[in-house]
Amino acid sequence: MASILRKILYITTITGFSWCFHNFVSSEENLDIPAIAKYFGTKGRYEEVNAYLIKDILAVNRSILQPPSPRCREIHLTAIIRHGTRYPTAKNVKKMQKLYTVVQSSARGKESWLREILADWTMWYNEDMDGRLVQKGVEDLKHLAVRLSKLFPSMISVEKLRGGFIRFITSSKHRCVNSTLSFKAGLTEMWAIRDMEFEHSVNDALMRFFDQCTKFVNEVENNPSALTELDKFTQGPEMKRVQEKIADRLEVPYDLITDDMVEAAFYLCAYEFAIKTLNSPWCRLFDLVDAQVMEYALDLKQFWKRAYGYEINSKSSCILFHDMFSRLDKALNEHNSGQKVTEAVTIQVGHAETLLPLLALLGFFKDSEPLTSTNYASQTQRSFRTSRMLPYAANLILVLYDCGGGDIRLQPLVNEQPVAFPGVTDRQESMPLYGDVRRHYEELLKGCDFETVCELFKNPAEV
Repeated sequence: MASILRKILYITTITGFSWCFHNFVSSEENLDIPAIAKYFGTKGRYEEVNAYLIKDILAVNRSILQPPSPRCREIHLTAIIRHGTRYPTAKNVKKMQKLYTVVQSSARGKESWLREILADWTMWYNEDMDGRLVQKGVEDLKHLAVRLSKLFPSMISVEKLRGGFIRFITSSKHRCVNSTLSFKAGLTEMWAIRDMEFEHSVNDALMRFFDQCTKFVNEVENNPSALTELDKFTQGPEMKRVQEKIADRLEVPYDLITDDMVEAAFYLCAYEFAIKTLNSPWCRLFDLVDAQVMEYALDLKQFWKRAYGYEINSKSSCILFHDMFSRLDKALNEHNSGQKVTEAVTIQVGHAETLLPLLALLGFFKDSEPLTSTNYASQTQRSFRTSRMLPYAANLILVLYDCGGGDIRLQPLVNEQPVAFPGVTDRQESMPLYGDVRRHYEELLKGCDFETVCELFKNPAEV
């Protein structure tokens, strides 16, 4: 079977259809990749979303970006990018340490993978790491920069970089600043630029808007009851079964394995793979059914805390939404008046918490039913899957095109794959008319004022 797949893969590669096929190549064929790797949520590798990158990290497929007319030319590109692979946060390191202590003191199983944990694996994570970018994260952004320059050579070009037409904006967090530096390094190293340095600006109002939205902070971020659905699921039958199976595999009493320890074990598998590309013995604590349950728990958290669960989650990104469209409008106005577009490319680096509320505000990955604690079984085909949406280096890219004769179009891509604006119908769905897009979001463009939506208490007269 494997030899047949290899032959098919060879044929599809030389005939130009490799991109679609690669997404069906199972990670289970590669023993270096955990069988559960595609369920890691926001702790997953970018390569699991675009599986063709496992074979060639700089691979691109420009055929997926076919505009409706050969006359179409890019005017502007905005990319909103999550930072690259990072160390666990101090909070998660503490959970990992507790699990490790329990396993070291109490596990009695005889499996080879458990012997490996007990005899060979040491707790090398420490709280000082606290979410900092790792070397793999540096490479994530360097490689993304090279791929985007290959996908959009007229936009991300050496001439535009040297000419100051590419702008870089970042969150103040180390992992974001270092991701921005890495993206720039990807370009300067590729083009062997050694005589110039390129500035970036730190803008937390844009890239960490969630910290500054009072209503969101009070009603969701700091409100324990906001995650009631996650809490119910954590105590429900699916998660309880995962806890019991892990206790059985470790041969420890059920009450010794808490839900935090289950999460810590899942994260240990994910981090060991993301950071070191290791198929860690910790991964053997989970089978595919367990991993799907864990992914759903992670998705529940993101759904209710950052996305469609509460309106304020998405509305907190209003400031970034308006900034994005103002850049598009400015570029189009300059282009229409015959001027050179002064900001041809905008690279903005933030967090999963930056990207997800904006994706929700735009309506991407919205299912007909909300994710709840009781509908796990009916959500197996859900669109809202953070493992696909928000791996390390996840990105939303908007490309503005002039296709001649006033035909201005906007193409959205998520993780380098074309997507359609929800609710915007067009003969070229992944590249609709810009005017149609603006009309679709007219209500948000006219309203969605950050100061107003984030105000905790409204004047009764305004309600």
